[in-house]
Amino acid sequence: MKYSLFAVCLLFALPAAAQPVSFRQKATALIQKMTLEEKVGQMTQVTLAVIAKDGWANEDGALDAAALKKAVRDYQVGSVLNTTAHALQAATWRQIQKEIQDEAKQTRLKIPVLYGLDAIHGQTYTLDATLFPQNIAMAATRNTELVKQVSKITAKELRASGVRWNFAPVLDLGRQPLWSRFPETYGEDVYIGKTMGAAAIAAYQESGLDKPTAVAACMKHFLGYSAARTGKDRTPAYIPDIELREYYLPQFREAVKAGAATVMINSGEINGVPVHANKYLLTDVLQKELGFEGVIVTDWEDIIRLHTRHRVAASPREAVGMAVNAGIDMSMVPGDFSFADLLKEAVQKGEVPVARINEAVQKILVLKMKLGLFDNPYPEQAAENNFGQLAYQAVALEAAREALTLLKNDNNILPLAKDKKVLVAGPGAQSISALNGCWSYTWQGKDERWYPADSKTIAQAITDKAGAAQVIVTGARGFDNAANYDTVALKTAAAGADVIVLCLGEDAYAESPGNIRDLALPANQQALAQAAIATGKPVILLLTEGRPRFISTMVPAMKGVLMAYWSGRKTAEAIADVLFGDYNPCGRLPYSYPKTMGEMVMYDRKYTEDIREIFNENVTWDGYDPLFAFGTGLSYTSFEYSALQLSAATLNANGRLTVTLTVKNTGSRDGKHTVELYTHQHYASITPSAKRLRAFSKIFLKAGESKTVSFALTKNDLAFVNAQLKTVTEPGTFDIMIGDQQASFTYKQ
Repeated sequence: MKYSLFAVCLLFALPAAAQPVSFRQKATALIQKMTLEEKVGQMTQVTLAVIAKDGWANEDGALDAAALKKAVRDYQVGSVLNTTAHALQAATWRQIQKEIQDEAKQTRLKIPVLYGLDAIHGQTYTLDATLFPQNIAMAATRNTELVKQVSKITAKELRASGVRWNFAPVLDLGRQPLWSRFPETYGEDVYIGKTMGAAAIAAYQESGLDKPTAVAACMKHFLGYSAARTGKDRTPAYIPDIELREYYLPQFREAVKAGAATVMINSGEINGVPVHANKYLLTDVLQKELGFEGVIVTDWEDIIRLHTRHRVAASPREAVGMAVNAGIDMSMVPGDFSFADLLKEAVQKGEVPVARINEAVQKILVLKMKLGLFDNPYPEQAAENNFGQLAYQAVALEAAREALTLLKNDNNILPLAKDKKVLVAGPGAQSISALNGCWSYTWQGKDERWYPADSKTIAQAITDKAGAAQVIVTGARGFDNAANYDTVALKTAAAGADVIVLCLGEDAYAESPGNIRDLALPANQQALAQAAIATGKPVILLLTEGRPRFISTMVPAMKGVLMAYWSGRKTAEAIADVLFGDYNPCGRLPYSYPKTMGEMVMYDRKYTEDIREIFNENVTWDGYDPLFAFGTGLSYTSFEYSALQLSAATLNANGRLTVTLTVKNTGSRDGKHTVELYTHQHYASITPSAKRLRAFSKIFLKAGESKTVSFALTKNDLAFVNAQLKTVTEPGTFDIMIGDQQASFTYKQ
């Protein structure tokens, strides 16, 4: 301590010029030189179409010199985002960055421009970039190290494109399957969401934001975006504070701890208050309570919508003032310069304090300094070689393999013998877009012209694996092609097949265009399934979908069910590997697959949700009745748990409880396996959950091999939000549940 005090005294004794100057101090000094116009410009973000030749019709990334000058020199815009029609070559992106920064060099203060893209499952807007599984599929891997690898590669390919800001990861909780952004979530569990979200953020940023292998992460969408009552995108949510804090806030708390540089805000409203105008959430909770100090950016066009949609602001200028005063630092306007004009006017009229403007601009400038833009705003040559490396494809394949989740395997019909005659049918069989989903070279991901030339369909991958002589394919390219729903053709082709692999699910969609009113599969897919079943041949149902669509009526007749999610560029190859046994499936469902629309119950339900009361004397406890439970995931081998032990019978307030057990691969195949630890508190001040996932560990076991798996728990792992909205751990008895093993302990304060 004496040494530390001496060091502090010595620091202040140094001449001013010798003392280190923080980014914040540098930003403050720069702000003192800035005009109001320059400040509001920094808070303005426009889309590429604003500065591109032909606007939204632009196909080649060429910029309009006059439009660029207006944006950068006249309006001093702080940030540009997005692409126009589709993904561009990495070299084109670098040229775009160069031209933008060249223009910024012509401004009075030469403040660089920050570019941002949505690289949510790989660098989605650069041609030939590596696309990985969507978050929902990454959650199925239960592999945080794999999340880190995927995120690190994404950061490298972004930076190789000259882009330093990534609008990812999505931390919204996937508990409303109608929601069109469900596949961007890590599923219904809080622990998986916060663990994998923090891992992604750390990987995006870990080498240092100024390094050519890192990008600024953006945790989104703060807060409760996924809980829309109707399931439609950008529609109202009604969330009690206790639920908001128990289920929707922890992921962001963990992300702040992980050092997330930026945050994007929920486009909707909670309990009638649009989040973009909610000072309590944006300032009191996000900044003061969670301690977030980074840039707060809006989502697309969301400030003007306080006036046009939410109708809480009587004018566009009032909307701007409301959002900025609530805590917004940067507006994704994005199609014009109205925000800058209106904000300038609001400041001049005393509706927004200059101090609030300076605070926002300081955070934006600090971020740019951390990213090294002031030192070198141009694409770094050192980053270029990090694009498109062959090793990335191996990671993409492993991620897709680990995501695949085997849900049903009657009489071990899988894996298939390669001498079986296989009929591959259904709309997903010859579709590339249905393997990748949203944000895949285009926003919606449907335009297959922009996918890499070597992208394989399921039918191609199965043919490569089994040989052309063993594979029959019906239908045609294009998910919506009528030939894919020809039941007569399927019946005819099935006559020469031993087994049918039926590829159903969803084509790609993103955001509001993916809104649906019913989780049922379309009628033409249901008819195709019934036709396949009617052939009498065994049917393997292969699902490529972003959210659980109802399959309850067809599953009983299916001999096998394999969930492939939207698992990216190597989905088809991974599917073929699993179907024919060259890879042992190890994915686990990251959500409860619903059986009916009438009962959407989550695995971490309240104890009382299990009750189904007919008469008082006939109570049943079957309220959790999904088609497939959370965590379901079969293997081609078997695993046995034994010898569950606790290091003590009591956990004290400042103590640690070690949990160990033995896991043995009792089958004949090597395999990966996720061990999941759940807890349940017997009694608490509010109704306890039936169980909560508190830890997981993924291991590899050779056939016949045993391993000891260990977990460490503290009181924080047992905490919940009480009626006073405090996160607490209450004394009492807890059960630990790992597979068929169970033990109890007591927590004492």
